[in-house]
Amino acid sequence: MRTQLFSLISTIRVVGLAIAAFAMWLFATLAEDVLDKETHALDTAILLALQRIHTPLLDQVMEGITFLGEPDVLLVVSLLLGGILLWRNHRSQATILAIAGVGAVGLNYWLKILFARDRPALWDRVIDVRFYSFPSGHAMISFAIYGAIAYLAITHYPRWRWLIITFTSLLILAIGFSRLYFGVHWPTDIVAGYTAGLIWLIACIFSREVWRTYRGLEQSPTEQMKSS
Repeated sequence: MRTQLFSLISTIRVVGLAIAAFAMWLFATLAEDVLDKETHALDTAILLALQRIHTPLLDQVMEGITFLGEPDVLLVVSLLLGGILLWRNHRSQATILAIAGVGAVGLNYWLKILFARDRPALWDRVIDVRFYSFPSGHAMISFAIYGAIAYLAITHYPRWRWLIITFTSLLILAIGFSRLYFGVHWPTDIVAGYTAGLIWLIACIFSREVWRTYRGLEQSPTEQMKSS
């Protein structure tokens, strides 16, 4: 039993670290290109192409989608859900949501200050934005928080895992697209936000899974349910 559990931990480590390593490499590559302004021409061409598809109806749809990725809204959602889970004695699930939310917001703020990239100014904005551009907070924080919610939902409803994964992925992609649609982020901001969000999500999930496995070696089934 112990051998199988430690083997599972090793597998999780290898897969998680491999994905995280690739995401970190991609983020570092994007960051270097952004600092050297090597992506400016492509970023600009993509945004100008998206401007041509603007319509009043699509504007309203995109406003609704971008609202679902507001960092303040997502932070409140993660803390509220975390509070509900804590009240129901799901301590580790509450913890991962709180860490995913607070950590993603704090890390994104620090990265924006570090890179201090100006936002696009290719046309008049129809939504209010502030602070720096790289990486996108909507992309990064929605990936981390919605990803954490999806992970927890799958643990409760494993038979619906592909539906949960598909819906969550489409929502996160739509949020990122909405920021490009409004011209408030460069495309590289969005990609970098996704990679940073993925790294943070993997760290949160990895920590919980390893903690649960080690705790499972020491607890009774009743205790495991209370701490799950």
